[in-house]
Amino acid sequence: MISFLRIERFVFGLSEKFNWIAAASVAFIMLLTVADVFMRFFGRPIPGTYELVGFVGSMIISFALPYTSVQKGHIAVEFIMQKLPWMARMIVNAVNALISMILFGVIAWQCMLYGLNLKAAGEVSLTLQMKTYPFVYGVAFGCAMLSLVLLIEFLRQLRGAEIE
Repeated sequence: MISFLRIERFVFGLSEKFNWIAAASVAFIMLLTVADVFMRFFGRPIPGTYELVGFVGSMIISFALPYTSVQKGHIAVEFIMQKLPWMARMIVNAVNALISMILFGVIAWQCMLYGLNLKAAGEVSLTLQMKTYPFVYGVAFGCAMLSLVLLIEFLRQLRGAEIE
């Protein structure tokens, strides 16, 4: 039990760090976009802004997902769930966590395979000629982290912990 709590705290702390990376990335693309718009007034737009915003945007989403799941920031149909008995709520929550964990595990695995293919092919972006596979690995890492968070939630549900 104590080791499970340590693992849970570690994973939740790591998801918070992922969220801080996502927040810093939002600030980065905001500053980049503002700088690009400003430089357009002087006829000198920043090349590759569109590419960078797209790549970093994928990282923002995948790195924010684990923390959002920890904080229960996702959309839930609470008015239906509250009408269910306690045991039914736990079963629904456990099945939901299990299916979601499997889905995001498969997404992480497929992103890793895709990243390996991109790396082997030497795929680069059109404008900046920047390697694309690190961003795909980032999405895989974020989805794997979300799978880990969902595994912990699944185990909590099996132990009888009610979702807040």
